[in-house]
Amino acid sequence: MSLSPIDLEVFRHLFAALAEEMGAALKRAAFSPNIKERRDYSCALFDPWGVAVSMGDHMPVHLGAMPMSVEAALTALGPLASGDVACLNDPFHGGTHLPDITLIAGVHLPDGTALGYVASRAHHSDVGGSTPGSMPLAREIFEEGLRIPPVLLYSRGKRNEALWATVLANVRTPQERAGDLDAQIAALNTGSRRLLEIADRRGANETLEAMGALIAYADRLVHAGLELIPDGCYRAQDSLEDDGFGTGPILIQAALTVTGGSLTIDFAGTSPQVPGGVNAVAAITSSAVRYVVRCVVQALLGEALPAGGGSMSAVTIEMPPGSVVDARPPAAVAAGNVETSQRITDVLFLALAQALPDLMPALSQGTMNNTTVGGTDPRTGEPFAYYETVGGGMGAGPEGDGLSGVHVHMSNSLNTPIEALEHAYPFRVTHYAIRRGSGGSGRNWGGDGLRRDLEMLAPARVSLLSERRVHGPAGAAGGEAGSPGENVLIRGGVEESLPAKATFSIDAGDVISIRSPGGGGWGPSE
Repeated sequence: MSLSPIDLEVFRHLFAALAEEMGAALKRAAFSPNIKERRDYSCALFDPWGVAVSMGDHMPVHLGAMPMSVEAALTALGPLASGDVACLNDPFHGGTHLPDITLIAGVHLPDGTALGYVASRAHHSDVGGSTPGSMPLAREIFEEGLRIPPVLLYSRGKRNEALWATVLANVRTPQERAGDLDAQIAALNTGSRRLLEIADRRGANETLEAMGALIAYADRLVHAGLELIPDGCYRAQDSLEDDGFGTGPILIQAALTVTGGSLTIDFAGTSPQVPGGVNAVAAITSSAVRYVVRCVVQALLGEALPAGGGSMSAVTIEMPPGSVVDARPPAAVAAGNVETSQRITDVLFLALAQALPDLMPALSQGTMNNTTVGGTDPRTGEPFAYYETVGGGMGAGPEGDGLSGVHVHMSNSLNTPIEALEHAYPFRVTHYAIRRGSGGSGRNWGGDGLRRDLEMLAPARVSLLSERRVHGPAGAAGGEAGSPGENVLIRGGVEESLPAKATFSIDAGDVISIRSPGGGGWGPSE
C-alpha cells in the first residue's frame, strides 16, 4: 500500500463527510415529515465493484442491507453509465420492504473512468397496497404495495417518464412521493460532485486505492476484534410474539461459532416463514448481523471501524431458505424489516452475552412500534399517509443506565415533533410523555418507554405493527426485564386494548395511544 496511515485517515473522513452531506441534502429537500423530520433515510458510497466504502450515520437496517441492493442492481443492469440512476424496492431482488426505495448512481470521470457508486435509500410514507402507509396486516407481498425490481429511473441523464408515471399512479400521495424521490436524486448529485472533487484534488488513482485500503483495513479490524472473543459455540433463541394471524410465538434461533478471527452464524432451527408480514428477507438478516458484529468489534477494540465496515469477509451467515430470516416470494415482509430485524439483533446479543458477559447490554425495547394512519385531510380534501416509529427504552449496560424514549439498534430515527405532526396531518397530540418506571430495575436501570396519543380529526384507516406486547425485554446479569408495551384505542374516554398487529378504521375524535416498552435492567439491584 503506497498510502500512508495519515493519508488513509484523511480519505476516511473525506468519504464519511461525503455520505453525511448526501444525507443532509436529502433531509433538506424532502417533502414528507417522515424523511425531513424523522430522518428515515440512509446514504452510502461504494467502490466501482459495489463494495461499501462509507456510510452515513443513518439507519442501520438500511445501511447493512444496501450492499445487497447495489449488488442486485449491478447484476440486473450491469455497470451504470454516467447519468444512469437505478431504482429498486423489491425485497426479493435487493430491497428490504416496499416503502424503502433505493436509488443508485454511477460516478465517472470525464474520460469515463469509474470512481464508484453513490446510493440513497428513503422510507416513503406510501407506496400503494391495501392500506394507507403501505404497512398493512397482510398475508402476501402483493397487499403491501408496488414492487419495483432493479430498473433504470434515469438513463444517460434522461428520466424514464413511463416508469415515473407508473410509480406515481400507484401511490396515494403522488406529489409527496415525487418530492421525496427528487430529494433522493439531489442526494446522489451531491455525493457524485463531492467524489469528483476528491478525485480532482487527491488524484483518481489515489482515491480508488484509498477505497480498497479502507475496505481491507476494516476487514482486518473485524478479524482482530473477533479474535478477542473466546473460541466456542454460543447459542440463543428468542421469539416474535405473533404474526397478526394467529401464528406465534415465532422462534428465531442462532448458533454463533467463533474460531480464531472468524465467525459463523447459523440460524438453523428458526421458524419457517409465516402468513403475516414478520418475514425477513436475507438482506435484513445480513444487515442485523453486520450491525451486531460492528458494535461488538468496536467495543472490544475501543476503535471505530471505517464507516463502510468492510466486506465482513470473516463472517459467514447460514440461513434456512424459506424461514422467517430468509423469506421467499410471495411472503409478506413489511414487518420483517422493522420488527424481525430487532429480534434477530436481540438473539445475537443474547448469544454473545455468553462469551462476553461483562460487555453485552440488556435487551432494548425490541420493536419499532410502527404506526401508519391514512385518509382524507379535511383541511385540503387531499389524501394523506402518515408513518412513524416510536422510540422506547434502551437496555442498560455494565457502565450505566439505558436511555429513555429513543430509537435503538436497527432504527436510528428521531421522534417526529408534535408541531410537525399537527401541521402536516389532521391529528392532535393529546399526550406525549416518558412512561416512568417502565425500564427494568437493576444495578443499572433500563431506559423508559414512551406514550404518544394521537387524536384523529377525521376518519382514518390505521395499521399497527409492533412487538414486545406480551413479554418485556429481558434484563442481563441479574437485571429485571423491562415492561411490555401496549396499544390502546381511546373512544369516548374508554380505553380498549388493541392487538400488537392490526389494521382497522377509526372515527374523528378517536385516540390511538402507543405505549412503548422499557429496556431491560443490568446487574442485580443493590
